[in-house]
Amino acid sequence: MLDARSATRDRGDWFSGPQVPVRVRASFLRKLAPGLGRDTPAPAWALLSGRWAWLAVLSVGFGLFEVVRQVLANTNNPNLFPALLLLGATVVPVSFVAFVYGRELRFGVGTGALVMVAFLGGVIGVVTASLIEYHTLRDLGTLPAIAVGLIEEAAKLIVPIGVLALTNCRRPADGLLVGVACGAGFAAMETMGYSATALVGSHGNIAAVDNLLLERGLFSPATHMAWTGLTAAALWHAADRGWTLGAVLRLLGVFALAVALHATWDSADSVAAYIPIATVSLMSLKSTARRLASVPELPAPGR
Repeated sequence: MLDARSATRDRGDWFSGPQVPVRVRASFLRKLAPGLGRDTPAPAWALLSGRWAWLAVLSVGFGLFEVVRQVLANTNNPNLFPALLLLGATVVPVSFVAFVYGRELRFGVGTGALVMVAFLGGVIGVVTASLIEYHTLRDLGTLPAIAVGLIEEAAKLIVPIGVLALTNCRRPADGLLVGVACGAGFAAMETMGYSATALVGSHGNIAAVDNLLLERGLFSPATHMAWTGLTAAALWHAADRGWTLGAVLRLLGVFALAVALHATWDSADSVAAYIPIATVSLMSLKSTARRLASVPELPAPGR
């Protein structure tokens, strides 16, 4: 039997899924199986439903996108453009957040908080970065890739810093999850902006945005989501260590890595050049998740 503090799943590997039984937390599962209490280990099908939830999100989201796309192509109804861009920009980012959350490590952040983080992180991050980039370009007359990377990676940390300062989400993996969700919101907002511009510039040609949505969607987990996840994880680590010099230097190093990867990505001009950058980003995120999985869980508040 798991005790009342077993609110999380414990795993040793981010990609390998649960290693021990978990309690059933969803009310609909208890309705389907009244005998399952809070401290009852979940059946295998419940574990699989959590572990593979990202696949359901991806499949349903892609199906909805294709339905909207086909109806739009057949009817030329411009009212469907917002739905097309929204689905095309969010399906993969949301699926990746579900993938990370399904593996769970030891999270203290709820799904409602993740939705808010993604929304605020996307809006505040994109608006702040756009404003700073505009003034930088106006004042200096140029905007090198390293400046774009620095500005956007810093802007994406506004909401994670707020979460760290204003909430009690202190589990070691909370930073990684919050960063991934914030990066997802930023990536989705940015993709919708680029896609809308391409759509208007092509006078409503759907084909003009297909490749853009596909490319940005597929690579979003390896770009904004991975980079912000890495930096936010280092931010939580520094806070957990009491902002010691070593932890702060580590945070600055991870942030510099994220900026460098971002700038290198922006300087690349082909999918072949994107692949090694994406590989480094995802492998770094996986390595961080594995390290966090080995960190002992913090005591419950008040203990």
